[in-house]
Parts: sequence; structure tokens; C-alpha cells
Amino acid sequence: MKLNKLIISAVLLASGVASVAQNTRSAYFTDGYLYRYQQNPAFENERNFIAIPALGNVNLGVNGNLSLDDIFYNVDGKTTTFLNPQVDAKDFLDAVGDKSRFGTDLKIGLLAVGFKAFKGYNTISINARANAQTHIPTTFFSLLKEGIENKVYDISDLRAHADAYFEIALGHSHKINEKWRVGGAMKFLLGGANIDADFDKAHLALGENSWDVVVDGQVQSSVKGLEYTRGRNSDTGHEYVDGMDVDGAGLNGFGVAFDLGAEFKFNKDWTFSASILDLGFINWNNNMVASTNGVKEFQTDKYTFNVDDEMENNFDDELDRIQDDLSALYELEDMGDQGSRSKMLAATVNLGAEYNLPVYRKLSFGLLNTTRIQGDYTWTEFRLSANVNPVKAFSAGANVVTGTFGWGFGWIMNLNVPGFNFFVGMDHMMTKLAKQGVPMTANANVNLGLNIPF
Repeated sequence: MKLNKLIISAVLLASGVASVAQNTRSAYFTDGYLYRYQQNPAFENERNFIAIPALGNVNLGVNGNLSLDDIFYNVDGKTTTFLNPQVDAKDFLDAVGDKSRFGTDLKIGLLAVGFKAFKGYNTISINARANAQTHIPTTFFSLLKEGIENKVYDISDLRAHADAYFEIALGHSHKINEKWRVGGAMKFLLGGANIDADFDKAHLALGENSWDVVVDGQVQSSVKGLEYTRGRNSDTGHEYVDGMDVDGAGLNGFGVAFDLGAEFKFNKDWTFSASILDLGFINWNNNMVASTNGVKEFQTDKYTFNVDDEMENNFDDELDRIQDDLSALYELEDMGDQGSRSKMLAATVNLGAEYNLPVYRKLSFGLLNTTRIQGDYTWTEFRLSANVNPVKAFSAGANVVTGTFGWGFGWIMNLNVPGFNFFVGMDHMMTKLAKQGVPMTANANVNLGLNIPF
């Protein structure tokens, strides 16, 4: 596998491992939605339930301000990337603007049960989770598209993160009095894989016949059985990391995390709530490091793409060329296994306020602020929703959202009767899909599940 697939695939293919996944935020105020406790552990359900294995709660999504519409174009009836010479450089760079972020989310509930006992409501959940985020400076796209039109390129702060793990969560919600309810969950984490790529500096200055390069970067990969592969720069003669091989798979880290939440009923009309999720860490083993080992300077004749298909440095095999050139650009050294390292999870903070309409108690309006705390990948949003529960067996909601990733619309429908529960919703509606079913917009999410309440 090419080292740069972590970055390139997320951008060009909208795939790879999937942002910190959680249940649809459109359902935060939805009565009868069985997984509200995973957004705020103080929430309880009216019924006990058991999830249908692997189908109880499935959440898939992408988020960011860089969409596939910005990367793929239709040229003469064929789908091509922005690197195609028939795609105008100015039009492409204007479309990208200052967009720089893309991420994917995945969460699959393998098993979940909820039951009333111990003077409260209790939950047990086993989930598979994955998270990937990229931060790509605009000058990176400018370099790839314009080739040697400019004399200097600074593509510093190119970053990517990905991890995958299992969690076993034990939760309890407890009513203190008529106004207050609190809850918490303890999570045992089993790490599968973690990769962090941080390219802090990449300064390219065009000389007479080659680029003068100043770089500073590092990749940390904690994947069982992973080893880096090496190539050699024909210009400098330096050996460098150009990819990775994984022989086998298995658990490669252990950790613990906590969810904490509270709910306060101010009066019969107003209810306030707050929670913090995934407050914890995973200690990853086998930390394989590839690094420039500080600031490195050298020369290379890479990045001289030619629009002439007959020339050696044409645009054919675009993805392979980008991957090869990025590896040669940074000339990372294989630093070997550096032992274990601890990595904090991305914590999520929810703050909610719900107003129950006095003239029709089955209708409420809610305002939810969600903030993801994840360093360079931190984001926040505000979601205003209308929620209705006309009968005990059915509830629904619709909302509008704005925040770091722009505007959007979400919705949720939930059927909950004894012996059967089905829900489906979206935090961001998929307004445009590719033929393969991949969302072309920067933000899209779907959450669905089948459960057995009793």
C-alpha cells in the first residue's frame, strides 16, 4: 500500500476508514429513539430493549467542506479528476477556495441491550467504530494542478488521522429528584489500528532545473504486522519510505473512556441537558514511525507535470504519480518501532435546550450545540429542530443545522411498538449521489436500526 493513500484516497476516492461516529444528532430530542443514551447517558428509555445484532444501530457519514464535486469533473461525457488538462486551473482553484477538510464516519452497533434495574436505566453496548480526517492546504491542490507555473509553493500543515477500534460500554441513568437526572457510561476500548500523519512543513522553490525542498514531517502507524517499504530518490540517491505492508491483523491497543451527562427539568415547558462523550484514551502498541528526523533540505525534479499526453511526465496514471511524488517529496526515514504511545480520543460536548409547546404537548422545539474537540479537526454546529410524538408508537423530527461545515437539513422517523422498533434518519441530507451511490456533497449521513423493545 502506498504511504500516501491515507491522504489521497480520502480526498480523491471519498473512502478509507471512516469522524468520530455517534448516533444521529437529529434524534437528540426524539421521544422513543432507543439510542439517545449514547448522546447523553442521563437519558432513559421507557421500555427495555435488545438490538438485532449488527443491525440495531448503523451510522455512516462524511463531513467536511471539501466535496467530491470539487474533485471530480465531467469531461466529454467521462468522469475525470481535477488533474485532467481540460479542467481549467482557475475554475478548479476558485471552486476549492479555502476548503481543506474531509472526514468519514462509521459506527456499527454489534450488540446493545437496555433494561430497568438498580433504581435506574442500564445499558450494555458493543460497537465497532472508525474515524478518518484529513486537512489539506489549498496550495497542495495548486501545486498538483498548476505544475511549474509558480516559483514557490508552501504546502505546510498537510495532516491526516485514522483509527479503528471496538468499545464495550456499560451505562447507567439515575433520577435524583423531579428536576435532575444524571448518567454515565464506562467504556473499555480495544484498538485495531491508528495512523497519524503530520507534515508540518513543505516549502518548494523552483530553481533553474529542479525544486529546492525544505520539509519536516512524521507518520506514526500503530497497526499490528505493519512494516514500511522503501524506495530510492534517483536525484539525491537517498533511500526513503514509499509505502507500507501489513502482514496479519489483530488487536493493537487498549484504553478506557467515559461518557457523562445530566438533564434538568426547569419546569413543565423547559428542559436543559448537557453531556461530554468519549473522555478517554487508547494506548497503542507497535508505534512504527517514519520521519524526516527534523527539518530536511534537498533537491528534486519532481512536480513538472506536462499537459502533453506524449511527454513522459504527462497526467496519465494520476493517482499513482501523486502518491509516488509525495513519498519522494518528504523522503521519510524508517525510524522503526518506537514502542507504545497513548492517544486521546476526540471528545464530544453536547448542550441542549428543549421547549415543550404548552398548547400541544406532543410538539417540542430543541436547540442543540455539538462540539467535537480534536485538535486541527475540531468542529462545532448548532441544530434547531421541531419534534413531534403524535402517538406513543411513532415519533419524528426535522431540523436545520449550521456550523463549521456550513448549512444543512436533517430528519428522523422512529417507529417503536412492543416487539418492534425501526428508525431511519439523516443529519445531513444526501442531495446528490454518484452512480456508485457515493455522496457527492461534503456532508452526508444516514442512521438506521432494527431493535426489539419489550
